Amino acid sequence: MTARVTVDDDGAGRLTIGGARYLLIRPETLAALQKQVEAVAPGAAADCLVAGGRAGGAHAARELAGDAEARVRRLLDTGRAIGWGHFVLERLAPHELVVTVAHSPFAEAYGPSPTPVCHLTRGVLESLAARVLERPLAVRESACAATGAPRCRFATVLETSAREGTS
Repeated sequence: MTARVTVDDDGAGRLTIGGARYLLIRPETLAALQKQVEAVAPGAAADCLVAGGRAGGAHAARELAGDAEARVRRLLDTGRAIGWGHFVLERLAPHELVVTVAHSPFAEAYGPSPTPVCHLTRGVLESLAARVLERPLAVRESACAATGAPRCRFATVLETSAREGTS
């Protein structure tokens, strides 16, 4: 059973979960931003969005308590609660984290693509993997709903070159 995540509205324009500030933004806004960065600087959008995901994920991962599985499940529950899709932990091992996501708002808003597009999620999961597996590991999105897959799938990869330009 998963814990319920509560979003608190302070009435003054701030939304928080467990004291951490969050921002509601339409996925179409992020997809348009991503497409514009791709148009202006081909190849840079993925790196930029992964970096953004890593930054947010690092803040979220630092706040997590418990053993590795409890921390992973808490972050995945929060991701679901804030609308990032339905996360399922497929595997957690000493050097491996595998997560699938159904209903990714990033893939749905982006639309059909020949390559994976859920770069923010990938970055968050890289930060989570680094925290719970206690070493930096790149994460690859090996399946994406935007490419026609039934769900997005993310897994850690051991090669350091995988962090550079891989989705």
